[in-house]
Amino acid sequence: MQESTALWSDDDWPELAPATSERPDTVPADAVPTDAVPTDAVPTGFDRPLALVADASGANAPGADASGANVPGANVPGANVHWADRLAVFDLETTGIDIDTCRIVTAHVGVIGRSGEVLERREWLVDPGVEIPTAASLIHGVTTERARAEGAPAAQAVAEIIAALHDAACRGLPIVAYNASYDLSVLAREAERYGHDPLPGPGPVIDPLVIDKAVDRYRRGKRTLTAACAHYGVELTDAHDAGADAVAAGRVAQAIVRAFPEVASAAIADLHARQVGWCRDQAESYQSWRRANGEPEFTTSGLWPVR
Repeated sequence: MQESTALWSDDDWPELAPATSERPDTVPADAVPTDAVPTDAVPTGFDRPLALVADASGANAPGADASGANVPGANVPGANVHWADRLAVFDLETTGIDIDTCRIVTAHVGVIGRSGEVLERREWLVDPGVEIPTAASLIHGVTTERARAEGAPAAQAVAEIIAALHDAACRGLPIVAYNASYDLSVLAREAERYGHDPLPGPGPVIDPLVIDKAVDRYRRGKRTLTAACAHYGVELTDAHDAGADAVAAGRVAQAIVRAFPEVASAAIADLHARQVGWCRDQAESYQSWRRANGEPEFTTSGLWPVR
């Protein structure tokens, strides 16, 4: 049996990848009728009571598990602040859609505050060491010529991006990335390519795409970052710019927290763990739908946050 692995992108979900571990942009997210998936295929929300957010002891603070340990950043000063009040935000723009072969072209790691204000930001323009396909340049605006002339060496940039994310995690900040399994998987492959240690964990991670699909499963329409911003009232003025996308994803995460008390009341480590299950269930549901609609050998991966 020939295996086809479908990965949904930050632009559209669900989608079909033409080969292994790719992030295609060809099938709109609303191509699958919302009512076509069995109602019991994916949990509609939270199936058990959620832990409360940080108490006075900080045991449920950002980065803490049930014991307040074992997660980077646990028991940090000021940990009784709600985890969504300060978020690390992360996004990549790349040479393509295949997580195993594409290279980083631009990256953003930043921090936003309670009102979504930008508190810290660091950006990279990278020379990926390969040609940037025209199709990719048309999306993010970076050509091969510009990357070669202005970009940092890829090995150096990848090490710096990993260090910036690790620093944020050690400060107890959840890392927000829209469709995190794409960006974090690309980063992991790049680390391996250049002989760097991978990002520890990673965790805790907040993926607005996965959470939005879990808590508002039956909303019709696309689940792109642009569509999510429109739905939650978040401004996105420069889609496919790594900085704009990263900040918008963080603000969407905060909007989801405001809209859904069950998300707001979740301890961050618990929410991270739930996303692992939600992403798996979402992928299995989509795989079942595809198999029931003419593709009996279709398979997909629901691994999260790194494939």
